[in-house]
Amino acid sequence: MTRAEDFEDIRNLKSDYFRHLDAKRWPSLRNLFHADAAFGGFPFETGNADDFIRGVSGFLHDVESVHQGFMPRLAVTGNGTIRGVWSMHDYLTWPRGSRDYRGASVPGLYGIRGYGFYEEEYRHLNGRWRIAVMRLVRTRIDLLAGEQVQTPMPSLVAPDPDWIPDA
Repeated sequence: MTRAEDFEDIRNLKSDYFRHLDAKRWPSLRNLFHADAAFGGFPFETGNADDFIRGVSGFLHDVESVHQGFMPRLAVTGNGTIRGVWSMHDYLTWPRGSRDYRGASVPGLYGIRGYGFYEEEYRHLNGRWRIAVMRLVRTRIDLLAGEQVQTPMPSLVAPDPDWIPDA
């Protein structure tokens, strides 16, 4: 396999991460990680991959989420690993006043808009690239409070979770 093919496989892996995360497809999300993957920077307890899935699924319970990753910078680091940095943006909303965020308790808090980076390391597992290290590095978090305007949009097409099969 060439480096270009490896990089494309990793871009697809990260795309699957965002797709499964927002669709709350926890078993599919879990399959993207090494069992002993290391995590950091998340607003919930993380340990290995199973702990991460328990933490993220609990954190995103009753949360509508949109996660985006873009502008990847990928580099071969040796010993069969590749590292990547992804710019990220996320938009999370929950029932008004139902929770705080990282200790910030604001009247009428209903979500966050976040910005930053994912710093990751990838290793092969059973012939496929999988995430071995994932760090969420936030550079800005906007707390969403006050008037929340949601206008229902008619006839939005729902995503098809099986449009592209999992790798």
